[in-house]
Amino acid sequence: MKTFFKNSKRGVFLLTLLLAVNFLTAQDKNFHIYLCLGQSNMEGHARPQAEDSAGVSERFKVLAAVNCDNRGRQQDNWYTALPPLARCNTGLTPADYFGRTMLEHLPKNITVGVINVSVGGCKIELFDKDNFQSYVDGSPDWLKNIVKSYDGNPYQRLVDMARIAQKSGVIKGILLHQGESNTGDSLWTKKVKGVYDNLLKDLNLKPNSVPLLAGHLVSEDQNGACASMNKIISTLPQVIPNAHVISSVGCEGVKDRLHFSAAGYRKLGRRYAATMLALMGKKITVE
Repeated sequence: MKTFFKNSKRGVFLLTLLLAVNFLTAQDKNFHIYLCLGQSNMEGHARPQAEDSAGVSERFKVLAAVNCDNRGRQQDNWYTALPPLARCNTGLTPADYFGRTMLEHLPKNITVGVINVSVGGCKIELFDKDNFQSYVDGSPDWLKNIVKSYDGNPYQRLVDMARIAQKSGVIKGILLHQGESNTGDSLWTKKVKGVYDNLLKDLNLKPNSVPLLAGHLVSEDQNGACASMNKIISTLPQVIPNAHVISSVGCEGVKDRLHFSAAGYRKLGRRYAATMLALMGKKITVE
C-alpha cells in the first residue's frame, strides 16, 4: 500500500510537470497579447474608413469575444484584426492603430494580438468582479442589452478570452479607455486598481507585472465635455506603479464632445503604441 501511494504521488507529480511543460511550450513568446477594456471610445465610435481596413498585417490579430456573423467571426477564435475589434457593429478604436504601430516598430517575428471587451456608456463599476451585478441591475435597458452579448458579465468574458490567449501567447499589457461615466469620481483610480489587481490575479500574473496604459478623454483643446476627468486619470500612476497615461491633446473630437473622430482614434492609438514601445526600450516619435 505504501509503495502504491508513493508511486501515485510520483505519478501525479510527473503528470503535473508534463502538463506545465506542455503549457509553456505551447506559448509563443513572440505572440504579444494586449487586453483592451473600457467604454465607448475603446469599444469604437467612429465609422472605419477605407484606409482603416487596407494593409492590415496578418501579424495583427484579434481574438473574437463575441460571435459576429456579419464579419465571419466566431467567439474564441483568432482573426486578422480588421475593424471593428469589439463587437459586430462597433467602430474604430485606439486598439486598431496601437496594433498597427507596434508592428511597424517590432521585429518581423513578432505577432500582436488584441482582445477588446468594452461597453459604451458604462462606469468602471461594470468591471468590478464582485459588485458588477448590482450596477447592471440599476442600468438602462440599452446597457443591459450590450452586457447580454458578454453573457451578462464583461469582466468574466475578458478573463475567459485572456486565458484562451495565454495558451498561444504572452500578455504584455492592458489598454484602458474609460472615465466619461465616472467624471468627477475621486475614487476612480482605486476602482481601476481593483479591476487591474483582479485581472492579474485571475490570470496568474504577478502583481504590478503588466503595464496598464490609460488614455485621456477628449481634451480641453477639443472642448471635451468630460475633460476635467483627465486630471483624475493623470493620478493613476500614484495608485498603480505600472500605470502609464496617454495624452489626448490634439486628438480630434466630434460634435458630441465625448468621442474622437477616426483621425483622433488613429492618433491616440499611435500614442498608446509609442508609450508601450518606450517601455520596451524603443522610443519612437508620433504626433
